[in-house]
Amino acid sequence: MAKRKRGKALGSVESDSKKGRGERGKIESKADDVIASKQREEAVAKCSKSNPHLRDVKSRAVFVLENASLTKGFVHKKKKILRCNEDGNSLLRQGKNPNDYQPDIVFEALRAILDSKLNKAGMVGAIYVKTDAGLLLEVKPNVRIPRTCKRFCGVVVDVLEKSCIRSKDTGDVLIRVVEGPVTRYLPENACITGLSYSSQKSVQIKDYVSGISDDFNPVFVVGAMVNGKVSEEYTNDYVSISDYPLSAKFCLGMICHALEQKWSIF
Repeated sequence: MAKRKRGKALGSVESDSKKGRGERGKIESKADDVIASKQREEAVAKCSKSNPHLRDVKSRAVFVLENASLTKGFVHKKKKILRCNEDGNSLLRQGKNPNDYQPDIVFEALRAILDSKLNKAGMVGAIYVKTDAGLLLEVKPNVRIPRTCKRFCGVVVDVLEKSCIRSKDTGDVLIRVVEGPVTRYLPENACITGLSYSSQKSVQIKDYVSGISDDFNPVFVVGAMVNGKVSEEYTNDYVSISDYPLSAKFCLGMICHALEQKWSIF
């Protein structure tokens, strides 16, 4: 597939008004970077031919990213997602801790999932992002998000204001705000695992994933914040996969790789 030139719009999308007016307006600028990835569809078709056994696997991996820092604010009269490396001085003047404003964590976490072989093989069923303000976003596995955090934040502003971004070509929802709690969207046969360095139960992720029956849909809850831990309230298990603290990006990479080995995705 030919590479797209840098700086060109990757696609265009449409949005639904949050007020439910039924109108679809074309989003310009940064939201144009969000497209339904045809590359993923082609990869799924190719993977199905080379890995016919996947057709018999009914389960799909689901990911929940908790406490993501996606706080909308005004800087120089412009709406944006606040970032510590850009808005640190402004946040300090307001008596806020700049380290609490790091959207790059969830951006890198999403890319780790979306760019994985697991997702390209069509084995990711759903992705949910819960912000530190309590909002819940659904990110479709076939979406292609921007390659830079700055442009990703521009997309998030549009999603928070308009509640939904759709593909212009197909009208399919790519990213949307949904009503919580996240448990209402999880499969009935979900095996929900929370991951935290603070857990007293240490496991080898490869062995742990291999032990999950394909009769269940594995759900992994990972924190997308600097400090703290994910909620244990709705998890079936709560584990640590390393003796050292891991970034969300690295943790998700380990999970995806383990699932790829389990399902023989190469």
